[in-house]
Amino acid sequence: MSQDTKDKLIRFYKGTEGEDAAVRMVDLALQAIKSQKYKLTGFLTPFEQEIAGAIANTLGSLKLEFDGGFDGAERQRAAFCHEDFPGTPAFEIAVIDAQWNAEFARLSHRDVLGSIMSLGVEREHIGDIIATKEMARIIVDKKMAQYFVDNLTHIGDSSVKVSLGDLSSIAPKEERTKDIRATVASLRVDSIAAAGFGMSRSKAADEIKAEKIKLNWQTVKNASQTIKQGDVLSMRGRGRLEVTEVRGQTKKGRTAVMLRRYF
Repeated sequence: MSQDTKDKLIRFYKGTEGEDAAVRMVDLALQAIKSQKYKLTGFLTPFEQEIAGAIANTLGSLKLEFDGGFDGAERQRAAFCHEDFPGTPAFEIAVIDAQWNAEFARLSHRDVLGSIMSLGVEREHIGDIIATKEMARIIVDKKMAQYFVDNLTHIGDSSVKVSLGDLSSIAPKEERTKDIRATVASLRVDSIAAAGFGMSRSKAADEIKAEKIKLNWQTVKNASQTIKQGDVLSMRGRGRLEVTEVRGQTKKGRTAVMLRRYF
């Protein structure tokens, strides 16, 4: 691959939340081509997974495989495999189980992530976190698993007991959905977010200012940004919202849309 093609790939994602990931993945993909084997990424967001796909398609000579540790995982590792590589990539994924006394502590996904990140590790070493009232199952890079077991002693102010878990015991992720018919004043992101997440438009605008809403996994910077059919909105703590259909204008000049909310 020419240096120009590499530069164009990186330049395309410059200024986006995937810029750093794009730089790393282009290098990994090139290493896979040179070695004729495979190279593994850290855990990627859905947007970064799209970038991985674009890189593999642009460079050629590569197959791309993903694994997040269980069916339905959102954060997944990618393997750039040379087309002549005969084996199966080892994704090096493990799960650790962190348990606490539910009578004295209520810990959230954010609490768990904050505590594990406080150990000084990069986010790419951590996959999905499945939290319940009394424990969290944390998908991690297998090479880091024992480090987390040895060093994750507290989540928030609560003591936790951490052990290696069994990946095969994690059930496939089942998401609840709700289809929503709505009419909106416009296809601005604040209008769609308000209709789909059940809030006022001004509240949606406030959430955008607080950088709590993402469009296609990138933080929304402007409430007036226009969305289209197929776009996905996500809101911290509220799930995801897919724009499944834009049906056109009503007699009153509003726009009819079909939304699907994932809880």
